[in-house]
Amino acid sequence: LCDNGIRAELVTPTGAAILAGVATAAALPPITLERVGWGAGTRELPVPNLLRVLVGEAAAVGETGETETLATVETTIDDMSPQLYEPLMDRLFEAGALDVYLTPVVMKKSRPGVVLTALAAPDRAARLAELLFRETTTLGVRVAEVRRVRLLREMVEIETSWGRVPFKVSRLRGRATTVTPEFDVVRRIAQAEGRPVREVLDAVREEGRRTLGEPA
Repeated sequence: LCDNGIRAELVTPTGAAILAGVATAAALPPITLERVGWGAGTRELPVPNLLRVLVGEAAAVGETGETETLATVETTIDDMSPQLYEPLMDRLFEAGALDVYLTPVVMKKSRPGVVLTALAAPDRAARLAELLFRETTTLGVRVAEVRRVRLLREMVEIETSWGRVPFKVSRLRGRATTVTPEFDVVRRIAQAEGRPVREVLDAVREEGRRTLGEPA
């Protein structure tokens, strides 16, 4: 529901309550359209007094993963000390950012700069934008809605030659595509045995894939 500036009742209070309770405001997702309904009102308005309803099924991601609507909050900076980015990123995560990353760019007058991008739930976008205005030298922030497709993932513990190790496992069409052991655990194993971390990481990952029945 949004205010379009028309001073008239466009929906009943009951209808507004139902919509607010069962629907989430978002851009129209890809759908397989089944039917379209139109309705016309009798009241004279500055805009066409029409209502269109689309009925369909969301385009299936199938077994590839799950989709969600997120917001990107982004700004470009060329005049801030690099030392300030670490505490800034910490605060963005504390404010609800799901991911934060920096991209080096060349700006006008050949100045080196940084594009700072934060990914978050749409209801966190305003908070993150305000934080960027407070914590950086930027004069403008870009906010956009995006759709993210995520592989299905889970944390599992797998018995290995070094004991039980937690793994992050992602799946595509039911098959494990990424089998990643918890790095801190791998590092502790390598330190205890005096072996290179990379060597232990490869060995533990291989055992994990074999246990899950996937090619090493």
